Amino acid sequence: MTGEQTRRRGAALEADILDAVWEELAEVGYARLTMEGVAARAKTGKQVLYRRWPNRAELVKAAMSHRTGTIVGRIPDTGELREDVLTLLRMMVARQREIGPDVIRGLLAEAPDLDPKVFGIVYDILLPMLQRAVRRGEIPTADLSRRAVTVPAQLLRYEMVISHEPVTDATLVEIVDEVYLPLLAGHG
Repeated sequence: MTGEQTRRRGAALEADILDAVWEELAEVGYARLTMEGVAARAKTGKQVLYRRWPNRAELVKAAMSHRTGTIVGRIPDTGELREDVLTLLRMMVARQREIGPDVIRGLLAEAPDLDPKVFGIVYDILLPMLQRAVRRGEIPTADLSRRAVTVPAQLLRYEMVISHEPVTDATLVEIVDEVYLPLLAGHG
C-alpha cells in the first residue's frame, strides 16, 4: 500500500464511525459528544454521519447496538414467566452497566429525537413471553394495554434514571414479584 489511505465505504466506514462514538463518549461524556467530534475522530466529514443518522441520539443508539448487540432475538424462554421477566430485566441492567448511566440518561433526555420504534422493542419482547405464560396457564390473559405489558421495563428505566446507585437484583425481584405478577394476575 502506498502512502495514500484507502477510502472507506459501507460497513467498514460505519464500524469506524460507531467505534469513534464510543471513544468520544469515554473521553468527553454524552453531554459534550458532538457530531463534529465523532467525525473528526473517525476521520470523515460530519455530513457522512448525518446521511446515516439524523441526530446525536440516533448515532449513539446505533453505537450501542454495534458495541453491545441487541436484546431483540434473545427473548428469554426459561419455561416460567417470572424467570423470563427477571432474565430480561437482568439483561437490560447488564447492558446499562456496559453502556454507562451517563449515556442512558443522555439518551432518555433526548428521547423525542429517537425513532419511536425504539420504545416498542420491549413490548415486542414481553408480549410473546406473556403469550407463552397464558398457554402454560400462569396468567389469565395476554390481552393487555401496551402500558401494562411494558410495566417492568418502564419501572427499570425509572430506576436507571432517578437512582444514582446501581440497580440491584433485589430491585428487579421487587418489580416482578410485587408489581408485575400481581398486575398480570389481576387482569382477566
